[in-house]
Amino acid sequence: MSYLTSDPNQTENTDTIIRPPYFFISGFIDIPHMKYYYVFLCFVYIISLVSPYSLHSPKYIAVFNLAFTDMCGSTALVPKLLDTFLFSRQLISYNQCLASLFFIFLFLTMQSFNLTILSSDRLVAICCPLRYHMVVTHRSMFQLTGAAWMFAGFMVLLGVCLITRLSFCRSLVINSYFCDHGPLFRLASPCSDVVPNTVISYLGPCIVLYFPMVFIISSYICITHALFTITLAVKTCTSHLILVAIFYLPINFTNFLHSIIPTNARIINLSLTSVLPPMLNPIIYVLKTEEFKESAKKLLSKRVAQRAVAPVQST
Repeated sequence: MSYLTSDPNQTENTDTIIRPPYFFISGFIDIPHMKYYYVFLCFVYIISLVSPYSLHSPKYIAVFNLAFTDMCGSTALVPKLLDTFLFSRQLISYNQCLASLFFIFLFLTMQSFNLTILSSDRLVAICCPLRYHMVVTHRSMFQLTGAAWMFAGFMVLLGVCLITRLSFCRSLVINSYFCDHGPLFRLASPCSDVVPNTVISYLGPCIVLYFPMVFIISSYICITHALFTITLAVKTCTSHLILVAIFYLPINFTNFLHSIIPTNARIINLSLTSVLPPMLNPIIYVLKTEEFKESAKKLLSKRVAQRAVAPVQST
């Protein structure tokens, strides 16, 4: 579909800004049987929706926030992706494209910020245990998560607003599986000044991905130095380290090597990064908490007691 270009008769011209009525999302290129992959993504999405979270202590305010952003991020991406490629509806309007871009990147940004907040919680809990309940309170966690939401919203909205100033006068084919920021603004490079957009495309990953990852690695260096010989510390941090690895490693690997990675490989990597962490986060994090283990033991003992009483009543 590379022949799709902007038609001057159909575009909206607002003060010389050319806005096309639609874009075409190319998705994967020349790969057979990709519908099976989309069905797999649908299966992963359903699992992410039904996975449980436990939400009681101040730390679990951040866990709830992570659960919420996981669910919303998957919902912003997967249903539209399935509709686009399973039913061959690859045309998307200009406004829908920008709205999709905003929500997908907003929840992606918040996933990174939530992992950073959870990392700071572990840092205070292990390195400053006597001050933990003074520092990590419901109020402080609400303030931290609220500030993260406002900053994430500002960053993503800035990126979207910079796209609205661009003219799309040539190709309308987005070489991605959704309205991705980079492939979208590069379509306007023959017709508009995309330097501000390019700056955002480099600055955004630094703020959203690289700086948080450096902070998380530094926090765990401090934790390891403080409690290297205590097994409990390792058990406490394992779940969070796994979450950090499955979120940051694939997406950072793709960003660092984007110039040499084929389009199909990039799309597969980023699409899996978008749907697998929301499914695995509750499984990895919640199933390792003592609260969940205790509730599971109580539920199991209750069911065993009910089964033991049932035969007695029947006799």
